[in-house]
Amino acid sequence: MLQSLRAAKRNVLELIPAIAYRQPIVSGNLGARWHMVQDPAALKRIFLDNLENYPKSEVMLRMLRPVVGTSLFTSEGAQWRWQRRAVAPVFAQRNIAALAPLMSATAERSCQRLAESGETAEIVSEMLSATFDVICEVALSGREHFDAEEYGAAIITYFETAGKASLLDFLRVPHWIPRPGELLGMGAVSTMHKMVARAIEARRQKDSGNARDLLDYMIAARDQETGKAMTSRDLLHNMQFFIVAGHETTALALSWALLLLALDPDRQTRARSEVQAAIGQGPAREEQLTSMPYIEAILDESMRLYPPVGMLAREVRGRDELCGREINAGDVVFLPFYALHRHDLLWEEPHAFRPERFLPENSEGRDRYAYLPFGAGPRVCIGANFAVMQARIILASVLARFRFEPVGDRLPNPTMAMTVRPDTGIKLKVTAL
Repeated sequence: MLQSLRAAKRNVLELIPAIAYRQPIVSGNLGARWHMVQDPAALKRIFLDNLENYPKSEVMLRMLRPVVGTSLFTSEGAQWRWQRRAVAPVFAQRNIAALAPLMSATAERSCQRLAESGETAEIVSEMLSATFDVICEVALSGREHFDAEEYGAAIITYFETAGKASLLDFLRVPHWIPRPGELLGMGAVSTMHKMVARAIEARRQKDSGNARDLLDYMIAARDQETGKAMTSRDLLHNMQFFIVAGHETTALALSWALLLLALDPDRQTRARSEVQAAIGQGPAREEQLTSMPYIEAILDESMRLYPPVGMLAREVRGRDELCGREINAGDVVFLPFYALHRHDLLWEEPHAFRPERFLPENSEGRDRYAYLPFGAGPRVCIGANFAVMQARIILASVLARFRFEPVGDRLPNPTMAMTVRPDTGIKLKVTAL
């Protein structure tokens, strides 16, 4: 138990045993019986066929509720269903497409920052700035109420304190007893909430009849069955979740993609040729994305090797069977996407960077549940299309103008608290073309 706790605090990915990359299910006992599931058919049962039997782990919810409350991500049952119905129109494809020009404008600003960064750039911070720019423009029509550095520092502080497992969690001490990390993370939560609350209050003073950004859409959203609108608390929690998850995960996918391309000059050249043929010097626009299938494949492969969220956990309500193994009420089921995406039984050369595997001609027949960067089933990430579009626009835009090369010999290791980050950041040589 103590070894597992140390591993969880240091890097959640260290909890995944080597055998999990070779077997469909691995089980053990750590106070409660646990199972790691890497089998697509079993994952389909968890995410879709027997969804109600596998609610989100109370430990995971305990780590998230202080910062995102009872938002769409953490709520269950009727509360989740109403919020999903209310928010769904916000993420309809027509609305996402209408926001694409804002994404292109922020991609242009990202290129300007890279051009001014000098010979080398810290890519994670650059991509976080780019995606935070997108989020603020798309969600709030600007950064007026945000200090990006202060907000970003608060996110990291939270992940490093309240966002980590506690020994009390392993001992199954009731969640209403405060964890030390929660107390240490309170200041970070307050910092983030104050900024979001200011933006919401300022917007409420204006007419949101003609929606312009995601906050306007959320304020105007109504439950189609009851006509219910979001309260100020609902808006705060959902906007907070969208801002944190929406910019952090996309920035990491872009950062890993640029590192992988820097290490593979031939594939970087192929990607750049495709981009320049489609957009010239950019920035990329939404209608040009269909002409760049290799860019999409690169991002898919990046999220296969480094899924933004490397593992989730579910509790078990009632007896079930997965992979021929009995699963009992009270057990814990881990969903290690990091192992699933690198599994010997599912992928050829599972640890190799091969974007070609995601091109349309090579993707036919792949099990839907072998690749889950955004989850699956009714609770699949509602912002997946948004995230993919902004990532494709930003990646295409920067590749059109810059060449990326590695700096030094040491490669960063993936480490996970809430998201899969490079332990030392990603520093690359950036050459303007």
